[in-house]
Amino acid sequence: MDEQGSLDKLKHKKEAYRGWKQGQAAWEEYREIVRAARDQVRKAKALIELNLARDIKGNKKSFYRHVSGEKTRENVGPLWNDTGDLVTWEAEKAEVLNDFFASVFTSKCSSHTTQVTEGKGRDWENEELATVGEDQVRDHLRNLKVHGT
Repeated sequence: MDEQGSLDKLKHKKEAYRGWKQGQAAWEEYREIVRAARDQVRKAKALIELNLARDIKGNKKSFYRHVSGEKTRENVGPLWNDTGDLVTWEAEKAEVLNDFFASVFTSKCSSHTTQVTEGKGRDWENEELATVGEDQVRDHLRNLKVHGT
């Protein structure tokens, strides 16, 4: 599907959301429309990235334009360190994340978990924190597909 088709899917998704919020559409119907739009966007992104990779030798500017236009998440919420203290300073958060991820790739066995919250400007004291353990990270890495399908 071309770019216009993708835009049509996104417009259809927005209309379906409005209909669902107003009680004019079933949740299942809305969910299927969202899935179809998400799949279409993923396919379009993959095609763009494939074309960029294929053409990089002949046209570096398009690659760098794409990379500089990508939006990245810059905010990481507070983290609990291994002593149970809430870490909010950027340098401290970097150390906590570095220690945790390094422990996954080394033989160092520890029973600690790192807890992460997301968002900006929230009341962190009352927030329920998500817990990510080393075993979860190892399982995800073990099941990672190294060759695209």
